Amino acid sequence: MGVVISRTRKQAQVLMLGLDDAGKTTLLYKLKYNESVATVPTVGFNVETLDTDRSSPGLTVWDVGGQRKMRPHWKHHYADTAGLMFVVDSSDLKRLDEARKELHRVLRYETLRGVPLVVLSNKQDLPGALSPQQLCRRLDLGRVCEGRAWFIQPCSALTGAGLEEGFRRIVYLMKTPLKQTQEDIKVKMKSKSFGIRELLCNR
Repeated sequence: MGVVISRTRKQAQVLMLGLDDAGKTTLLYKLKYNESVATVPTVGFNVETLDTDRSSPGLTVWDVGGQRKMRPHWKHHYADTAGLMFVVDSSDLKRLDEARKELHRVLRYETLRGVPLVVLSNKQDLPGALSPQQLCRRLDLGRVCEGRAWFIQPCSALTGAGLEEGFRRIVYLMKTPLKQTQEDIKVKMKSKSFGIRELLCNR
């Protein structure tokens, strides 16, 4: 995936949410600049534009602050959202229930009905991080995402591993009918083309 700014191509809005300290801003700038940027808690939002392949729209990514006082304002960004990315710190076991509740609350909004979701299982480089399979179960994704195209992607904002794959996945889900995404993923999982740790959880 290219990461240069695109000013002329059609853009699709991607909303990136998650609790504070999940690593949203760090992973966005790692992807865009391939640098580990020191960040402070996002108050408000960051907006970056990323290019994809020529057959797909560019991405306008809205990285919205995840502090508790910011979360009531998330809903103001839902309109015109084509894809949703939810970042979870897979090593912070104490806050997983909080992350689950916030994700479920987001997905209940009528404005986001049918909008594809990619969960970025961040901080996979840290000891004790849950596997994507474990995180999938803890977040109850199979139930809450029924009728929605979704995927869970292991990644590390620090090393950059899995970031491009996660953004390629949201592009794929946005442009492909739900039934086809389910069939394609089943076929590719059987061929093991994603590798053992990148998976769609059992539905």
